[in-house]
Amino acid sequence: MSTYLLKRLVSMVITLWLIITLTFFLMHAIPGSPFNEERNTSEAVQKNLEAHYHLDEPLLVQYGLYLKSLMTLDFGPSITKPSQTVNDLLSRGFPISFELGMITLIIAVISGITLGIVAALRHNGFIDYMAMTFAVLGISIPNFVMATMLIQQFAVYWEILPVATWQSWRHMILPTLALATGPMAIIARLTRSSMLEVLTQDYIRTARAKGLSPWKIVFKHALRNALMPVVTILGTLAAGILTGTFVIEQIFAIPGMGKYFVESINQRDYPVIMGTTVFYSAFLIVMLFLVDVAYGLLDPRIKLHKKEAR
Repeated sequence: MSTYLLKRLVSMVITLWLIITLTFFLMHAIPGSPFNEERNTSEAVQKNLEAHYHLDEPLLVQYGLYLKSLMTLDFGPSITKPSQTVNDLLSRGFPISFELGMITLIIAVISGITLGIVAALRHNGFIDYMAMTFAVLGISIPNFVMATMLIQQFAVYWEILPVATWQSWRHMILPTLALATGPMAIIARLTRSSMLEVLTQDYIRTARAKGLSPWKIVFKHALRNALMPVVTILGTLAAGILTGTFVIEQIFAIPGMGKYFVESINQRDYPVIMGTTVFYSAFLIVMLFLVDVAYGLLDPRIKLHKKEAR
């Protein structure tokens, strides 16, 4: 177990370092400067600003200075918001984005698994066809299109839900639905197909022959094995949901990380671009690691360490 954790920790650090390196050099490869003509700065002022943020240094020196600051978890000051640091923006925006993402993930997992189980138990019936039709639509429609449709129907046409911001539970409904529809459909289809396969196994026939109740067979014996593929893709789904919040936050004017990330790209705020990328990358790498551990705990056939030699 300890050997596995050590190997995973090393691979996580290397992965994060590669993301930091690629993002840093690709960001600086884009033509232009954070201090362009639109800021109405003179050439002398621009040079002073570049010296203040070490942008006049060679690129490798800038890279080394940034890695050094990361060692102390200091993402540096924002260029467009000089009175605030990137850490301040992260501490203010991430809790909102995390709340949106986690609510969405919980809704997608619970509703997707429920829909998949019901569809499997009513295989080739009306409920099965309706559930899979809904799943296909959910997968096919992008979340930003879904968000626009939800706003038009529930906020503009019926006027029963607020359009934007993040102030109460009513403001959470539309953005979470827009984000959850796609992942929920994927989980539903995967749960259905996996459940159908498990229900044909010999141990399920044995449980039925013993006279166990259908609900006990489904939830105690079949569901655990049927959820293995779902657990496998949870890390990828979590990544999609959390990165998808950037677009949804812009549409619904939610003051989360998406707002700062989009603004930083438009304004070439290098520290904010790097800070949000590194922060989210580290978070998603940890999420994938936790999913791997959970997968090993759910399936006793999977070991997180090598078996001792006999």
